[in-house]
Amino acid sequence: MLTPSDKALVPFVSVDHMMQLIHHVGLPAMLRGLSTYIADDFARWEQFDKTPRVASHSAEGVIELMPTSDGETYGFKYVNGHPKNTSEGLQTVTAFGLLADVDTGYPVLLTEMTLLTALRTAATSALVAKALAPRGATTMAMIGNGAQSEFQSLAMMAIAGVTHVRLYDIDAGATAKCAHNLADTGLTVTTCTSPEDAIEGAQILTTCTADKAHATILTDNMVGAGVHINAIGGDCPGKTEIAPGILTRGDIFVEYPPQTRIEGDIQQLPDDHPVTEIWQVLAGQAQGRTSDRQITIFDSVGFAIEDFSALRFVRDQVRNTAFFHPLDLLADPDDPRDLFGMLSRAKG
Repeated sequence: MLTPSDKALVPFVSVDHMMQLIHHVGLPAMLRGLSTYIADDFARWEQFDKTPRVASHSAEGVIELMPTSDGETYGFKYVNGHPKNTSEGLQTVTAFGLLADVDTGYPVLLTEMTLLTALRTAATSALVAKALAPRGATTMAMIGNGAQSEFQSLAMMAIAGVTHVRLYDIDAGATAKCAHNLADTGLTVTTCTSPEDAIEGAQILTTCTADKAHATILTDNMVGAGVHINAIGGDCPGKTEIAPGILTRGDIFVEYPPQTRIEGDIQQLPDDHPVTEIWQVLAGQAQGRTSDRQITIFDSVGFAIEDFSALRFVRDQVRNTAFFHPLDLLADPDDPRDLFGMLSRAKG
C-alpha cells in the first residue's frame, strides 16, 4: 500500500494482478460493479471533457488514445485494433490506461486494460440491454465468438437477466472455444451453424466481428420487430456489421455522436440521421424502448468515459490490497527545482 508520502510511486496493476483482482472480487460482481460505475458517470455526463478518440489508422488496423476528465481526475486509454493479429497469434485488441490527479498532474494509477476493456465493454452492453431490450428478454444471439464473446454472455447474465446464449462464428473452432468456456457458468448454450439459426428466438442480437470491412452480419430481412441489437463490432471507419435497412427501421442509441458517426454502423447513414445518446436514457432525460415491436439498436464503439469509469473502479478496488506494484515512474528530486542535481548524484 502507498502512503501520501509515496507520490512518486504510481500503483501499477499488471495483467497478473488484474486476473487476481477479478478472481478476488468475482467475475459477476466485477461486471456489476463496473456497470454501476459506468451508470454513475453517465449520470454526470455533462461534467466531462468529451472528444472523439485520437486515432492513427493504417491498412492493418488502428492505434487510439481515449482521453477524458471530470475536472478532478484525468484518464486516458491507449488501445489498438488489428484484426490480422489473431492469425499471427496476437490479440486483436490490447490496451493500457492511466488515471491522474488534475490538481497536481501526478498519475495515481497505471493499469493493463486488455482484460479491463473486455470487462467494461461487456458491462456497458449489458447495462444498455437492461434499459433497451424487450421486457423479460432471456435469450441472446452471440454472433462472433472471439475474445469478447464470453464476457458479453456473462455480463448479459449477471446484469440483464439473460439465461440462454446462441453462438455462431464463421470459424467453428471459435464457437467451440466459447461454448467450452461458458460450460458450467449457469448459461444454457446452443451452438449454431448460421447467423439465421443463431437469432432464432433471441430477443437480444449481439454482433462482435473483427474484420475491418463493410460487412453485413445482419441483413435487413433477418431482423424482425421487437428485438434489441447490441452492435459492438463496427468500431472504426470502414468497418460495419448492420445493413442500412435495419438502421433506418430501428431507433439508434449511441455513446457520443461525433465519434459514432465516424466509427460506428451509422457511418453508413447521413450525418443528420437522428440518434439518441444513451446517457440521456439512463439519466431519465430521453425515452428508450417504447413498444413491444420497436427495434432498438445500440451502436456502440466504446467511449473514454466508460474507460474512466473502469479505471475509477479498479483504483477503488486495489486500495488496501496487494493487487498492484508500486512503480517508480516519476522523478522525485529532494529539491523539485534541481532535477539535474538528482541525475548528477546518481552517477556516483
